[in-house]
Amino acid sequence: MDPHLLRTFVAVLDHRSFSSAAASLGYTQSAVSQHIAALEADLGSRLVERRPVAPTPAGARLLEHAPALLLRLDAARADIARLHQARPTHLTLASSPAALGPTVARALAELRATAHALDVEVRVLGREAVLSDVVGGRADLGFVDGAAAPSDPLPMPDLGPTTTLAAAEETLAVLFPLGHPLAGRRAVRLTDLAQAQWIDAPDTAVPLDRLRTVCRTDGFRPWIRHRGTDLHGLAALAAAGHGLAALPLPVAATLPGIAAVPVSEPRLVHRVELVHPVNPTAPARQLADLIAGRSGSGA
Repeated sequence: MDPHLLRTFVAVLDHRSFSSAAASLGYTQSAVSQHIAALEADLGSRLVERRPVAPTPAGARLLEHAPALLLRLDAARADIARLHQARPTHLTLASSPAALGPTVARALAELRATAHALDVEVRVLGREAVLSDVVGGRADLGFVDGAAAPSDPLPMPDLGPTTTLAAAEETLAVLFPLGHPLAGRRAVRLTDLAQAQWIDAPDTAVPLDRLRTVCRTDGFRPWIRHRGTDLHGLAALAAAGHGLAALPLPVAATLPGIAAVPVSEPRLVHRVELVHPVNPTAPARQLADLIAGRSGSGA
């Protein structure tokens, strides 16, 4: 299965358009059509409905495998490249918005205090983009966040040869408008809020499908969708009554116009994990060691 054809297939279904996929990939529309036709011929099955653009049953099944396959290919390429492209004075850090908290910031400050010539770039991305950048070699290490039982790791896709470690565990909180009847509570139970209106913000807040999983319910349905990594924009939507969202309490408490109420049940924490290749650059390894020391000491 040609990975170039597979990337085109994913792009077509991501954009639901042959022309938009062509523009994003830098191909002509006819080349995209040829790629899809060649992949369908290779697999002996029609994969994409043309009008409107949508996956066939076979295409939907292939789409379950394609992102993981492409991620592993990128990981293999980046793993080999790192053997010959050491950059001891440069560090690119990718982080989901709520993962970029005090623990990460302070550890980065400690690193820079001992490595004065270090050139640092911080990228705030959605969780999937963070992982993709790390395994694809576009970031030296990444931080992702989510909800989990205390001391439990976050659910992760197959990332190939990578190392993951706990960076922080914090209280999970729900964002309410200031005038909401529950805004003054000392704590709330997530299961009591399953039928409330929620903001679907998978790259910023705890994804709603994760809340459904940990609460074992089909609730937590979106009232409005937020796409992007802007925490203040998310807070503005919550403050205006567009729906609830779940964030770590230290982050939520700094946002204007909302009340951050801790979650009491189920017993969950907001967890941040560091991810880096098994052969990280020297600055990435140093930062990981600092994070490990902080989390081990409870800082």
